[in-house]
Amino acid sequence: MAEVAEDKKVDTDSKRVHTYPLIRHSDMNDEMKTEAMELCVTACEKFSSNNETAAKMIKDTMDKKFGASWHAVVGEGYGFEITHEVKNLLYMFFGGNMAIILWKCS
Repeated sequence: MAEVAEDKKVDTDSKRVHTYPLIRHSDMNDEMKTEAMELCVTACEKFSSNNETAAKMIKDTMDKKFGASWHAVVGEGYGFEITHEVKNLLYMFFGGNMAIILWKCS
């Protein structure tokens, strides 16, 4: 009986989902990183059922605020390899396994 209780506890812990933004990697300055992170969270919450629209909102807003040419990918379970301008990369997770990568290249 004790073993069954321990197994259930492990399953509960492994399914814990973070609901806060978790920055995996960024080389942006602190001000830009904070603004980009808040924008990503807002877009993902506003368009929770449509990742393409969330990515478009992120890209368009960053283009207006920090100049062209920004790129955004929003989704689950993807790999990537990119070339980007220095100090213009943000890779983060939000709402569990939703990943956002945002970068600028000209």
